[in-house]
Amino acid sequence: MQQEASRGPVAVIGAGAIGLSIASALARAGHPITVCGGRPFDQMVVTDRGATSSWPVRHTVNPDDVAGYDTVVLAVKAHQTDAVGDWLRAVDGPGVDVLVAQNGVEQRERVAPYLAGAHVVPTVVYLNAERSEPGRVTVRRVVHGDLAVPDDPGSRILAARIEAGGMHVELDADFTTTLWNKLLMNITANPLTALTRRRTAVLRDEGVGQVALQIMIEAVAVARAEGARLTDEDALADLKALRKVPDGAPTSMLQDCWAGRPLEYDALTGAVLRAAERHGIDAPINRLIYSLVAAVRPDHEGPVSQDSAPPRT
Repeated sequence: MQQEASRGPVAVIGAGAIGLSIASALARAGHPITVCGGRPFDQMVVTDRGATSSWPVRHTVNPDDVAGYDTVVLAVKAHQTDAVGDWLRAVDGPGVDVLVAQNGVEQRERVAPYLAGAHVVPTVVYLNAERSEPGRVTVRRVVHGDLAVPDDPGSRILAARIEAGGMHVELDADFTTTLWNKLLMNITANPLTALTRRRTAVLRDEGVGQVALQIMIEAVAVARAEGARLTDEDALADLKALRKVPDGAPTSMLQDCWAGRPLEYDALTGAVLRAAERHGIDAPINRLIYSLVAAVRPDHEGPVSQDSAPPRT
């Protein structure tokens, strides 16, 4: 029974690029995958490190079908959390691990209205993944690790399940610092690619890179007030890392622009501004970026440059 329990089914709420990337590791480790809602498909096809693998998936539109599952991957965008509240309530309960693979630093607060008994595992995702169609994803690795989670007993169990499928999960004793460090990257790469309609290579442009650095340095002061151990040197290191992202890599916000979906700016820049207000810190550059991205209409208005165009499939 112990062996069977360790390979129990996994509910994936949000079968986009990141959700399926994480699900592929759990599938590789022997866990059956159930996709909750969205467009139906019967297998996921994931290209990772140049190799393509596929696994069967079960699709359901009924939250009751996943009640009793003890492993859940929540990978919808932050602003879509309320829309999947019924799925979260269905899986909630003692002994349930819910991996929250969302951007920002407010994961626990965001799911708290729906998860009273489950163990919430906020997650920093380092993968760069791109979905070409429902069920089909290409994964790019941009740093040495794939995911990071808090170093606590419940998170260790879930981390072990994912690592059994070949994905590296860092157990982090200073998770606040890690969350804010990743947010520094997200509040630059995501908005700046959405505003320019160019992939992450735009950050190698000198002028755009300087804007990115100023966004991050301003946010470092906010992060420190929140308890993160970050300095301006960390911002510079993050910019260097972003400039090394492989050619052709889009951000999730740019992909949302291509698809005409709402943009996830409030969970990113909005989180910085909310924390800044709590601590009485001025953040004018981040306020400007927030206003500009809020005005973006993801509907391909105007000309689209060659390196911004979505891939043809």
